[in-house]
Amino acid sequence: MDDMVKNLFGVADYMVFSVMLLISAGIGVWYAIVDRRKSNTQEFLMGGRSLSVFPVAMSVLASFMSAITLLGTPAEVYRYGTQYLMINISFCFVVPATAYLYVPVFYNLGVTSAYEYLELRFSPLVRTAGSVVFFLHMMMYMPVVLYAPALALSEVTGINLWTAIISLGLVCTFYTSIGGMKAVVWTDFFQSIMMYISILVILIKGTYDIGGFDVVWERALKGGRIEFLKFDLDPTVRHTFWSLVIGGYITWMGNYAASQAMIQRYLTVGSLKGAQGCLWINLPALILLVMITGFSGLVIYAFYHDCDPIGTNLIQAPDQLFPRFVMETLGAFPGIPGLFVSGIFSGALSTVSSGVNSLAAVTLEDFIKPFICKDITEVWATRLTKSLALTYGLLSLALVFVAMHLGGVLQAAFTIHGVVGGPMLGIFTLGMFFPCANAVGAAVGLLSGFVVSMWFGMGAFASQPYTPEAPRSYESCSYYNITSIDVQNITLGYNDDIFPPYKLSYLWLSSVGFVVVLIVGLLVSFITGATKGENIDPRLLSPAVIWLSKYIPGDKLKKIITIKRERRGTSLATLRTTSVISDNDFYPSKKASISYISDSKIS
Repeated sequence: MDDMVKNLFGVADYMVFSVMLLISAGIGVWYAIVDRRKSNTQEFLMGGRSLSVFPVAMSVLASFMSAITLLGTPAEVYRYGTQYLMINISFCFVVPATAYLYVPVFYNLGVTSAYEYLELRFSPLVRTAGSVVFFLHMMMYMPVVLYAPALALSEVTGINLWTAIISLGLVCTFYTSIGGMKAVVWTDFFQSIMMYISILVILIKGTYDIGGFDVVWERALKGGRIEFLKFDLDPTVRHTFWSLVIGGYITWMGNYAASQAMIQRYLTVGSLKGAQGCLWINLPALILLVMITGFSGLVIYAFYHDCDPIGTNLIQAPDQLFPRFVMETLGAFPGIPGLFVSGIFSGALSTVSSGVNSLAAVTLEDFIKPFICKDITEVWATRLTKSLALTYGLLSLALVFVAMHLGGVLQAAFTIHGVVGGPMLGIFTLGMFFPCANAVGAAVGLLSGFVVSMWFGMGAFASQPYTPEAPRSYESCSYYNITSIDVQNITLGYNDDIFPPYKLSYLWLSSVGFVVVLIVGLLVSFITGATKGENIDPRLLSPAVIWLSKYIPGDKLKKIITIKRERRGTSLATLRTTSVISDNDFYPSKKASISYISDSKIS
């Protein structure tokens, strides 16, 4: 049966899949031709800061919720149940917090690299450290994203895994390196539509074939897959209401409010209100995607409720569940498997393209311009940026081998986000919400948070704590399948010998890094003399702090946030210690955006 499944990918499926790749590559070629006369780094990296709200919103959605969600969420619900879907509650807090507490700071400064904020608020050293951490983040994350869809394609077509990985990486690198941000955003828009279409078609058809929603729900309930309100306070329990809502909030805040890949997209929109609108459009789309992929997991369980394909070794990894289900139930319908694989590939293409583009931006703005070639011309900067995008795309291909050993793609992705995203959210929060924090505290805090979260994350990966899964049945399996049942997971008391921090749920990793950065950063700041007598420009602080300063009794905070009349020509070094705008000008209009990247001045 396994060989039959793999050979079902037919001519119609290859045609659907090929059309998706051609359209994605074609968008890159189109923008490379259209924008060739006005090609510069701002066009290539920021889309001229004039992109429309809706496509950018879909690009934000596709950047981090793509192939990982399409493959990982159904497998998660199949193995552990619906508790994971409670993470949607955290999204309802992530969006407004990002939109109104963090995005205004980045937008009003008009940065290209989000980490330039760290230099303005603290020092060049902190900026460089933040950029290095982001580089490590994307270099760990992009190979996981490349591996997931290639695994799916290999499962349903029989194509060699590395052939699939290389074809995906090359197409993505091609259109990103020639078309820039506009190509990335519009291919993301197209690919997000492909994701929704593919998952909905398969979900509706699969539910109908099984017997309808009632049958799916009844089998899931009987199989112990329905669970939503698990209020266990034990932080070592993999998924609880608290880990998903609180830990999930900090994890996704690290992505939405402290990652160059996301912030760069907000800044491509022509106004602050438009950037905030991108996030609000993103919220229902994000919740819908998690819900339909989660319900897909229930549909898959309803289909395999009496013969588990994981335990019988019919698939090599849990993330192949969805592809196998598609081929067994819908493989006879020409084009449907091709649509599914197109959706998976679309998600991966969007995520990797955004990572490649943002890495090119950070490298140019945070490393090349400050340290290597301060007077680089615009023509050479643009050429170099395109070369960097190409280089990073090829490098991510080489690192896929590591991703193959990280286990389930959903947990691997969240672990990476937690290890890196928590400390990065901590350093931006330290700067925007704590006027007393200084550069020494920020540097020590960031290093401490990253080291601790990396220690916890790598320790958990090496020790592999055992997590009980929902029960599975083998009563309808053939004799051959029964004799090949994998019983490796039936291990009682295995976690007793694991160092306690390594047993912590992966969703708490981001919280650990976040809290360590804040505590260490504030303590070191106070020990070394917390911003004594400094004036911090209000644009470097969250709007919430500015608002609170009006109601907090005493003059200490008000003295730190000294507001003066606007002065043009202020250098970056002066901006770090001197306020340069008036209270009424704190929120500049769409026409009054501030740009100082090219000449290191406010103009």
